[in-house]
Amino acid sequence: MNTLRTIAGRSFRANLSRWAVRSTATRHLHATTTQRSAAIFVHRDSPDNNPNIPFAFSTENLKTVDRIIAKYPPQYKKAAIIPLLHLGQRQLGWTSISVMNEVARIVDVPPMRVYEVATFYTMFNRKPVGKYFLQVCTTTPCELCGSTRILDTIRKHLGIEVGETTKDGKFTLVEVECAGACVNAPVMAVNDDYYEDLTSDSTVKLLDALKRGEVPPAGPQSSRKNCEPIDGLTTLTTEPTGPGFGVREDL
Repeated sequence: MNTLRTIAGRSFRANLSRWAVRSTATRHLHATTTQRSAAIFVHRDSPDNNPNIPFAFSTENLKTVDRIIAKYPPQYKKAAIIPLLHLGQRQLGWTSISVMNEVARIVDVPPMRVYEVATFYTMFNRKPVGKYFLQVCTTTPCELCGSTRILDTIRKHLGIEVGETTKDGKFTLVEVECAGACVNAPVMAVNDDYYEDLTSDSTVKLLDALKRGEVPPAGPQSSRKNCEPIDGLTTLTTEPTGPGFGVREDL
């Protein structure tokens, strides 16, 4: 019995060794380069972002804070962290460490609890952004419709890379995942507005209008309305039939 165990053990070790050699020689399937996010996930004190810079909600926003807090039971007011951070970002323009500390004070939690939320969700901008925050969707449907071309057009026209802000502070460019408007791809959000069906030409026209301080109507930049078929309707092109259509006369 001991002899059999010894033979079995040697056989197992030999097979394991051969498997290890084969596994190290296996060709890797992933050949793409590592993609790094432009988002900030740590805090380092800087002249424009440190706890000594005071932040307080405006009188009008304090009323909104009360309305938000009132939605939750007193023992669960920490559930208001996300909407309060969003409100603070709208007031300041970005989510500074002082905004996070003020939210932590209001909902009565350790500041780290708020930091965890602000660093998890990329909707919170951890550094100042331009007047026009450009978010270009590059998920598969937009990519298939030319979102990379749109991204390259913006980079060339504004002279900035993804994650950067123009020197005049007007534009910040970021790349995002799924804007949720796939049927109107490619899509770019400018602050809270979606601009859809973009081409290189329409993107340049949009950027030039924003430079002049104009805000073009949001939505498709093509000839279609909303998300109707871009080549025209293919169904429901005639008046709908009335009651009883197709029903046997004896019924």
